[in-house]
Amino acid sequence: MTRVNVDVDPDDVPSNPSGNRHFQDVLSRRSIIKGGTVVAAAGFMTAGLSSTAIAGPRGPKPGGPNKPGKKLLGFKAVPTSTADEIVVPEGYTAQVLIPWGTPLHSRGPAFKKDASNTAADQERQIGSNHDGMHLFPLGKDSGLLTLNHEYVDTTGLYADGSEVITREKVNKALAAHGVSVVKVERDRRSGKWKNVDSRYNRRVTGSTPVTFSGPVTLKHDALKSNNAPQGTLNNCSSGFTPWGTYLACEENWNSYFGTEDASWAPDAEQKRYGLAAATAYRWHEADERFDLAKNPKELNRFGWVVEIDPFAPNSKPVKRTALGRFKHEGATVTESKGRVVVYSGDDQDGEYVYKFVGEGRWRDRIRRGQSPLDHGTLYVAKFTDDGRGAWLPLEFGKGALTAAGGWKDQADVLLRTRTAADAVGATKLDRPEWVAVHPGNKDVYLTLTNGAGNGGAVGPRKPNPYGHIVRWSEKNGDNTSLSFEWDIFVLSGDPAHDPAVKLGAEAIHGSPDGIGFDEDGRLWIQTDISNSSQNLPSKGYGNIGNNMLLASDPKTGEIKRFLVGPRGAEVTGLTFAADGRSLFVNIQHPGEATTAWGTPTVQNPRVVSNWPDFDPAGRPRSATVVITKDDGGKIGT
Repeated sequence: MTRVNVDVDPDDVPSNPSGNRHFQDVLSRRSIIKGGTVVAAAGFMTAGLSSTAIAGPRGPKPGGPNKPGKKLLGFKAVPTSTADEIVVPEGYTAQVLIPWGTPLHSRGPAFKKDASNTAADQERQIGSNHDGMHLFPLGKDSGLLTLNHEYVDTTGLYADGSEVITREKVNKALAAHGVSVVKVERDRRSGKWKNVDSRYNRRVTGSTPVTFSGPVTLKHDALKSNNAPQGTLNNCSSGFTPWGTYLACEENWNSYFGTEDASWAPDAEQKRYGLAAATAYRWHEADERFDLAKNPKELNRFGWVVEIDPFAPNSKPVKRTALGRFKHEGATVTESKGRVVVYSGDDQDGEYVYKFVGEGRWRDRIRRGQSPLDHGTLYVAKFTDDGRGAWLPLEFGKGALTAAGGWKDQADVLLRTRTAADAVGATKLDRPEWVAVHPGNKDVYLTLTNGAGNGGAVGPRKPNPYGHIVRWSEKNGDNTSLSFEWDIFVLSGDPAHDPAVKLGAEAIHGSPDGIGFDEDGRLWIQTDISNSSQNLPSKGYGNIGNNMLLASDPKTGEIKRFLVGPRGAEVTGLTFAADGRSLFVNIQHPGEATTAWGTPTVQNPRVVSNWPDFDPAGRPRSATVVITKDDGGKIGT
């Protein structure tokens, strides 16, 4: 998630004024499973898939890891840590790959440790603050690693900081955003991974030409900005499709727009999306594209899911408007009865979780030259206090979304997705984030990072500083169904501060965010403890340490800590090599300002962390980390 102020996490500040019931209002006693975990069927998906995987065959593989007596989590759990380093289990090695500023091609501009690279340099380098990603296999030992770059830390990005904003600085920041596509391969002798030159290597930035498809097209008046359509910003988690494309998801796009015009005031819709005159980035001072008063329709071009074809480096990214406009945390794709289904959380306190159900078989759409993401219905979830739920259609002409209710057409519904969800009575959640679909029984898992909470008979909490993971089963195991039953998968936290938490020392964690499975059925959980809480006993996080990656056996309920990140960093992004023997994880914003460790400055950006270079004159850099087992075995064994 984007952070520009250690004391204020924008996702923790609600902008939902509706009277819709909060999720904590409807928790039932049957929801909490003893021990803080849920016992679920095992099994999983095709190799190399992360939380956005296409579901595979039901149940465990014959002779697979969940057969009686077979322990799925074979590694020794690592302890919590506050060190400025990557910690992995005994018998494992972590290798840093493609940190921010790595040249996209071998002849490209090298990273300058004093942050003096230009905007033109940054356009030819790996972007900043790595987040969601997927490895598109080219074989067992190579693939196209496609990853998001969510935002920038201006203290680290600019050699002289951001006191003065120039067009060059805006352009450099735009170039550090977006998506990287880079070919990686594993050396068969050393087992190490490296990035290599390829015609597929590509950057999509905040300035790359884009187009729109679906009910909201560039002909729509709301998209008629003063400039050509360009760029994708604040790409958080991601997804990928069964037809081989990547889905980048625009989350906190509102933070880039501002104005010095004292007469400007946000209207109701702009307030609903968190627009304000003041912005920490202040791009509007040097680029009118981001001035709310001078170019008010530009903001409508953001908040979408963006489809990118990693195998077509000259193709234009497409914003798929049928998936709705909000702060997309991710786009988790599965299929049922040949139809594509996309789940997406809206990552802000008091917001909702959505799913898009495609119309007809996606393969038929592809054969007709149509996008399966342009044809279908968007739904929003309502949870009821009896452990059941329903998917409510966001469809013009139905329910509250009629002309009499002030709605113009389907494009209007999608442009104002949050307001439409308010109108139909969706259930507020504590920051809905990543979604994973179980490949066997097709249950759906959703991380709720933390939030204000509205209480409940048995919790989780009011407020809810630790978050939790909720699970639901769609009717008949069909992800296109419009009803479901839900419960709690795990209640996160530290039992020393909350006795309702039943996690042992190997499993305590807070603020679950990223989530996904591997091919053997391990559920991987990544955390994103805010830097305003990380390592602080006063916030209940003194025993939990830095952010981490955990593995869970859904069949037994066992959870073990697998990795701990460096100081100030979020652990995010998750994808596997085709053989399951390499795990790719992103370390985002290491060294960013934290209440516990301090605030970096232009003179000393190393106050909190100096990972991964540990150069006495350098600065912390986000990076992808590849984890392998020293004996060459599968990750997690």
